[in-house]
Amino acid sequence: MFKKFLNLEIKSFFRSPRFASGIAMKIATVFLMLYFSGILISAAFGLFYFGIEGGKGPINLFSRYFLAIFVGDLVLKFLWQQMPTNNVKPLLTQNIKKNVITRYTLVKILSSFFSWAFLLFLIPFVALLIFHGTFPIVSVFSLVVAALSLVVINTFINIIINKNDYLMYAVFAVLISFAALQYFKIIDIFSFSEQFFLNFYNLHFLFLIPLVIAIVFGVLVFKFIKSNLYLDKGLELKKSVGKTENIEFLNQFGAVGTFLNNDLKLIKRSKAAKGAALSGVFFLFYGLFFISSKNVIPPIFPGIFITGGFMIVFGQKVPAWDSSYYSLMMTQNVPYKEYLKAKWWLVVIATIISMLLATVYGFYQGWEYYFAIFAAGLYNLGVNAYVTLFAGAFNKRPVDLNSAAKGFSNGQNNFNIKNFLLIIPQFLVPIGVFLGVKYFLGLTAAVIAIAIIGFIGFLLRDKIFDLIVKTYKTEKYSTLSAFKKLD
Repeated sequence: MFKKFLNLEIKSFFRSPRFASGIAMKIATVFLMLYFSGILISAAFGLFYFGIEGGKGPINLFSRYFLAIFVGDLVLKFLWQQMPTNNVKPLLTQNIKKNVITRYTLVKILSSFFSWAFLLFLIPFVALLIFHGTFPIVSVFSLVVAALSLVVINTFINIIINKNDYLMYAVFAVLISFAALQYFKIIDIFSFSEQFFLNFYNLHFLFLIPLVIAIVFGVLVFKFIKSNLYLDKGLELKKSVGKTENIEFLNQFGAVGTFLNNDLKLIKRSKAAKGAALSGVFFLFYGLFFISSKNVIPPIFPGIFITGGFMIVFGQKVPAWDSSYYSLMMTQNVPYKEYLKAKWWLVVIATIISMLLATVYGFYQGWEYYFAIFAAGLYNLGVNAYVTLFAGAFNKRPVDLNSAAKGFSNGQNNFNIKNFLLIIPQFLVPIGVFLGVKYFLGLTAAVIAIAIIGFIGFLLRDKIFDLIVKTYKTEKYSTLSAFKKLD
């Protein structure tokens, strides 16, 4: 049966109406996988030799930072790992036992790159430990099995929190609390991690505890997936008194205000849109990854993510958010310019709020660092917001607003080779301008240059919108055709 499923996967790929863009996506994905694989393998060698030469010991270093690895692994899986529901739904109409479909779904999830990527770090690290000859094989085995079990548990946790919003909020609230305790030096989380994970190395057979927990989680997740294998699961509406929601303040802005009202209702009511908006909030913490390297990494780079999280996550799916009724909209003589301006203003408001919240970086990283973030925010307003909207004209992937939850929703990728090329003006241009001006005129001039580019773009918004509207009208019929094909 699994052989038949694999055959169906191959046919689905080659028969897709977007076969060309699918190939481009696969090629780009392979390059990204090779890139991250190189990072993980290099990290294994770096951790081992740094531990040997630094005197701390590779086992102690691994144990000390494994908790951070565990948390990072969960966050990356939550943000990027999709559940294979689009391929599973057609199987539910066939005479196939649900146990078989559930096993197939679970195998697909566990075979995902994000599920086994940790092995690219662990295998060379373990090989170095064994070949070094001073680390007992039994102790290394115990630590490795415990670490692998915890990473597998992460995969199972990700499946569950993708379906349960309250549990997701609880998990990430705990993780943020731990990060705050470490950042403000209230509790040394890394010391606790070192003491905890060294027990698996020193006390043999303790690895059985996380191994058994992983097996129990596997059984629970199997039952969890099986219980959701219904085409109408989670789609039954709750009986309640109907009510009309409207923000009266926005009505004074005409068509733009009407579209803004619709988008705010969308974010409030749709779990897919709400999840995208909440994911954008996590980008506010992106700068924390560069605290120790703020003199090496140009602050413009994290600044674009810190102030543009909502734009990156939510904005990239314009107009796909309206895909379910896009055909109806196009029959209503919708003013394209006002429609796109509403999306742009939503991104602008979210970006400005992010710029204000990012002032926290000024208190802890220095105000020069914050001014660079502020300049990046202006660049997002005056350049990247338009670039994101322009890329939306080539976004042919519909979004399923009726999905009960993020993890069991439309997980199709919005990759397009034209969108991929737009990385140049979004990231490479501001970084290049910043580094070039900084080299010749200094940091202050570099920050001002980025801010001026963003400010000029903001002033030229009407002319830029005319070009964007023209592109949308050119792509209109191909977009309508694509939104009707849910492959």
